[in-house]
Amino acid sequence: ALRLGELAAAVEYESDPSTLGLLLAHYRLMRRHHPADAAMRLRLRPPVFVKVLLSNPWPRTVVSTRLSRSSSFCFGPFRNRSVASRFEQELLDLFQLRRCQEDLQPSPSHPGCIYGEMMKCLRPCQQAVTQAEYAAEAARVVRFLETRGRSLLDAAASARDSASEALDFEQARLWHERWLRIRETASLCGELAAPVDHLHGAAVLPSAEPGSVRLAVMLGGAWLNPVEFVVAPAGRSISLDSRLRELFASLAAPRLPAQERAEHIALLAQWYYSSGRECEWRAFATQEAIPYRALVHDISRTAKRIKRIEGDGSRGTA
Repeated sequence: ALRLGELAAAVEYESDPSTLGLLLAHYRLMRRHHPADAAMRLRLRPPVFVKVLLSNPWPRTVVSTRLSRSSSFCFGPFRNRSVASRFEQELLDLFQLRRCQEDLQPSPSHPGCIYGEMMKCLRPCQQAVTQAEYAAEAARVVRFLETRGRSLLDAAASARDSASEALDFEQARLWHERWLRIRETASLCGELAAPVDHLHGAAVLPSAEPGSVRLAVMLGGAWLNPVEFVVAPAGRSISLDSRLRELFASLAAPRLPAQERAEHIALLAQWYYSSGRECEWRAFATQEAIPYRALVHDISRTAKRIKRIEGDGSRGTA
């Protein structure tokens, strides 16, 4: 039988009342003691992305679980591969990127494919467009992902309104139908997926420290160490909003190897898509767009919940 008393000199532990806090702490310990296989030991599922392979002379999309620092544009994470695949197909229906996976050798004699016949591809294989024209279409796809659909939604809405003002109601109807289709496609990416370089967000977690909460912050797809945030510090009359702005101004995204960054994103996806998610995830595209008002609300609500639990506990022991 294993006798820990003969092996262990001390036992260390840390308490965390939140699921996300425990998950991050567990990962941090695994990275410290088993850096080579931390993800495997935690049974982390690789995050799923839709990538635009911009390094290819004729860019195409692919669903992938690999994160690299090449010129590929990564968008995710998605709940699973099937959700990502459906989004990819609906995305491609809005544009004219190629769907073939071959290394193209464009030639007028190339047989082409059904998508070219259906006008769903610019047919670079048959030299129907120049490389610059095809690159412009790939840039439109990237812009759609960067704006989560706003680039096409705004253009379609503007065209619809112009047709309506010109009393061309048939054309306005067609533009409205396209607007609805674009909106449906954009909604398929879910609330979490974003360009990986702009995968920023924060969650307000309960803390074991009295009068405090913990802020779990991700910048650029990398978790920062959770920050203890005193809700009402003694001797300071500065507002919560101002103190939050001061805190976020001092934060910077850590530089991580691609594999470790993918593991950080996998932690986010595992927590976010789990049934045990206990708080809101406040995403933001840039540090100028941080939702301070929502975070202040989350801090106040979490602090009240902690007080209520502590009050119930004190009454129970009285």
